[in-house]
Amino acid sequence: MRELILTMSMSLDGFVSGPGGDVQWIFSGDQEAIAWKVENLWRAGLIIMGSRSFLEMAPFWPTSTLVFAPPMNQIPKAVFSKQGPAILQATIKGLRDAQAQAGDTPTGRLQPGAESWAEAYVASGDLADEIAKLKAEDGKPIMALGGGAFARSLIAQNLVDEYALMVHPIALGKGLPIFSDLPAPRPLKLVSSKAFPLGSVSQIYRPA
Repeated sequence: MRELILTMSMSLDGFVSGPGGDVQWIFSGDQEAIAWKVENLWRAGLIIMGSRSFLEMAPFWPTSTLVFAPPMNQIPKAVFSKQGPAILQATIKGLRDAQAQAGDTPTGRLQPGAESWAEAYVASGDLADEIAKLKAEDGKPIMALGGGAFARSLIAQNLVDEYALMVHPIALGKGLPIFSDLPAPRPLKLVSSKAFPLGSVSQIYRPA
């Protein structure tokens, strides 16, 4: 049995994006904070996300050379979508196009593990049932990356075993929350925290 870790960046007032979907502030962390995020991501044996996040990430990461690219490409994926396997078709085409255009130039070249996006497991059944099946498998923990609506559903149904949150030193005033659909208050226990030079703080919580 493996656990489900939800990892998210959020503002001081609890939003994971601004009112217009702005997330640029998430990428303003210092190098130590970024290193922590990468290390945390490597804990995963499976990365899961909602369909919107998958469709946004799948064209980007296979050719990216950012520091997050190795774990994002090399760790197996699962996408939660009512579309079924059809959601993978655009991803497969995009990978073929990128490979055809790359040639011998670094720009656009597929990175190691890029094919994992086209090979993602598509979970189209009931959310709790699908999560239960994935948890029943052996291996390293499951890492949920989002987006906000998907995270909110996982939290509301009490499917999260650990919250790995990076709290950034910014107050947005309004935006997208992830704890807004709780049926009742959810006590949590702080397991660890770490402050970084530019003000971000990682916080690990588990159910109390």
